[in-house]
Amino acid sequence: MKLSVCAVGRLAPRSEERSLTDDYMARFAPAARRLGWGPLTETEVETRKVQGMAAEAAELRRILPPGAVIVALDERGKPMSSPDFAGRLRDWGDQGRDVAFVIGGADGIDPALRAEADLLLSFGKMVWPHKLVRVMLAEQIYRAATILTGSPYHRE
Repeated sequence: MKLSVCAVGRLAPRSEERSLTDDYMARFAPAARRLGWGPLTETEVETRKVQGMAAEAAELRRILPPGAVIVALDERGKPMSSPDFAGRLRDWGDQGRDVAFVIGGADGIDPALRAEADLLLSFGKMVWPHKLVRVMLAEQIYRAATILTGSPYHRE
């Protein structure tokens, strides 16, 4: 299973968000190999080239891996525990499915693209800046892999 983060906007190269996201993505790689999963990749849509949610959605669709399960990060989505999220990833991996996580821009994800998602995932009822959502998602993907490999990182 390959995992992709498809996000509107760029994280500044020397920003704390970039550093944290890269750290969790690097930590994920060894656990992913133990699970037989492919890499976690990240593709960014440049917001200076597009304006409006519909245009962002068109660019996001362009970078989505064909046939992947689409998980849209949205405050209206389903909140999940970390073990439940890990279980969902395990199930998709067992089915041989790739997974693409979609993070919208400052105004969120276009309703039409949101409707195409296989899962709307929420990190709670609060609205989070899309740059922090990227960090939180990378950490939760790493945490899911550690749960599935039996690492002591996650504690209950």
